[in-house]
Amino acid sequence: MSMKCDIAIVGGGLAGASLAVALAPLGYDIKVIEAVAYQASAQPSYDDRTLALSHSSCRILFGIDLWDSLESDATAIRKIFITELGRPGRVVLDAAEMGLTEYGHVVEARRFGVAVTGRLGSTDNIGVISPAKVTDIDIGGASSSLTLETESGSETLEARLVVAADGANSFIRNHLQIPTETRDYGQTAVICNITPEKAHEGQAFECLTETGPFAVLPHTGKRCGLVWSTASENASELLEMDEQGFLSVAEQRFGTQLGAFIKLGQRSAYPLKLTRAREDIRERLVILGNAAHAIHPIGAQGFNLALRDAAVLAEILADDTHGDPGEAGLLRTYSRWRRADQRGTIANSDGMTRLFANRSALAAGLRTTGLIAHAISPSLRRRSAIKAMGYRGRVPRLALGERLRPL
Repeated sequence: MSMKCDIAIVGGGLAGASLAVALAPLGYDIKVIEAVAYQASAQPSYDDRTLALSHSSCRILFGIDLWDSLESDATAIRKIFITELGRPGRVVLDAAEMGLTEYGHVVEARRFGVAVTGRLGSTDNIGVISPAKVTDIDIGGASSSLTLETESGSETLEARLVVAADGANSFIRNHLQIPTETRDYGQTAVICNITPEKAHEGQAFECLTETGPFAVLPHTGKRCGLVWSTASENASELLEMDEQGFLSVAEQRFGTQLGAFIKLGQRSAYPLKLTRAREDIRERLVILGNAAHAIHPIGAQGFNLALRDAAVLAEILADDTHGDPGEAGLLRTYSRWRRADQRGTIANSDGMTRLFANRSALAAGLRTTGLIAHAISPSLRRRSAIKAMGYRGRVPRLALGERLRPL
């Protein structure tokens, strides 16, 4: 069986589904290919993880008409406290200092999934093919060809543009032998929800350690999202502890800012690695999201970076007057535009992770000096906050809260 479409998005997770929604107003015939059925309990993209959405990401979601479905379950981040475990120095980023009401919002990935997949199913020019796996791809010419393995057998899908948003272990990237840089940090993030004794009042806490951040993020009600990065060999111990044992050691690590930890949600673990594709475009192909750049969660920039990728690609296609979404010049424009933001965000994430893992006295001194400098300098805090909110270089119109329409 053979099918045709304008744009095929391989991967219907956070990045791929968001891109499909962003592109829908442009009128293209869009197909989303997802390997795991959205209703399956094993759906990896929409689990119990906590998504820290930056200020620009919330604007992008507003611009693609997803924010109304998320706002009631979103929690504003009003203050961020940054420290280093066992060392002096504390930075307080206060949104009010910048004339803002918040730096961004926290949303549960599962809740995000309900909103975005609901939009996929109700949008006429988006078709979802799931469960389906891509087993072969032939790029180039007037269109690219995907071979799919579905429940009903093998099918062929021709598309004028293919977007690989199929995760850090991207089949398309690997199948096309696109050069990729990888770095295993030897760390694993243990993620869960906790309920502290005191109300969080929109405060987020990030304690930086040699095995990654220990972050507590404000959530709906009194709940908080916990991201505990630990040495990979210690992750199973944290996962297997009974509830009271885990809450006790987490409370010891965190301190008493929110009182005692009194309730624990389901725990899960994610190995932390850097994966970066050396090419983000080929003929009639864009690599986007974790397939292009899976980064360390320090600073919580991974999904935010992917959303900015999607916003830029959507804007470039919205402004095109030729009607060919896979035209080589458009893809080169996308790659050039995204280069500085991607490189800067990845360099910051990777550099911070390695600096805090470095046990030398020199590195420790640099870390403390940096924290103290930010603590006493409003201009440094402002500069860091602007970057963390996703405003690096040329900002896409969606990140300014504008909606896109085709020319």
